[in-house]
Amino acid sequence: MIRSCVSWLTLLVLAMMVLCPPDVQAEIKIGVLIFSDEARYQESFKGIKEQLARSGYKEPRVKFLMGNAAGSKAKAANLVRSFAADNLSLLITIGTNATVVAAREIKDIPIVFSQFYDPIGAGVAKSWNNSGTNVTGVSTMFDLSELVIRLQEVYPAKRLAVLYTPGESNTESQLRDLQKLQKKHGIEVLPVILAKKEDIVQILPDVMSTVDAVYLSGSSVIGANLSQIVGLANNSKVITITMLEDLAEKGVMLAVCGDPYAFGVIAGKKAAAVLKGAKPSSIPIEHSIKPGLIINKKTAKAAQVEIPKALLQKAIRVLE
Repeated sequence: MIRSCVSWLTLLVLAMMVLCPPDVQAEIKIGVLIFSDEARYQESFKGIKEQLARSGYKEPRVKFLMGNAAGSKAKAANLVRSFAADNLSLLITIGTNATVVAAREIKDIPIVFSQFYDPIGAGVAKSWNNSGTNVTGVSTMFDLSELVIRLQEVYPAKRLAVLYTPGESNTESQLRDLQKLQKKHGIEVLPVILAKKEDIVQILPDVMSTVDAVYLSGSSVIGANLSQIVGLANNSKVITITMLEDLAEKGVMLAVCGDPYAFGVIAGKKAAAVLKGAKPSSIPIEHSIKPGLIINKKTAKAAQVEIPKALLQKAIRVLE
């Protein structure tokens, strides 16, 4: 009789395990740190979340703990500290500043990033093939020669101002990469610091009078004051260029950029691999998405710049 009861109990436990596997029912907590409300960040997270769902990691099995730093490094640091105490399976970071803060503070939770230009230069990873840390992800980096070539197809620019913010590693890396192209493309790169909003009025009018084009990096100062900067450039008939899709949508004349959603999909695949047991350091950081050209014709008209028909035909998007 006892043996019979034990057998029935064993069968009951096995049946429950088949119907409700422990690994399926266990809740997976994923922290998500987005640096700001920039459209490219939201699109990238959409790609990550949808790819995770395709890989079997979706609500209610997965609980996403969301944190938005609203463009503040101090708030990002506070959010990272709260995530560190949340027993996370994974932390997703979107944006350079979010990732840098998280990688500095958290060493025992896997981190997967997106929308980060230069993780090597920022010290987050040791190499593209092996971060050597608890971090992996996808970089937005590409050869900025393509952007300079497109600029010079519009106008044979000789002086390019690069707007950047010291302390924001993505903007500093983009400046360095553009400076390396000066001899190759016969263009002089002029670094212009925008550390605060007031610098726009105090510095840019003089800059606009001496250059042919202005490069807008992913600086938080630029993002918050984009329309004012583009307006100053248009009034001076200066071409504005960027490597960010959402800045083109908001007014920058020329953009050569990757698709934020596509970056998110790649990051989502890496996140799924981590959740399945892979170590972040064993997953290479990708930086090979082919960029496309976006042209804002409305801005070109405002700046009285004629976009060649041949260049319009190369664009993946033309904003009227």
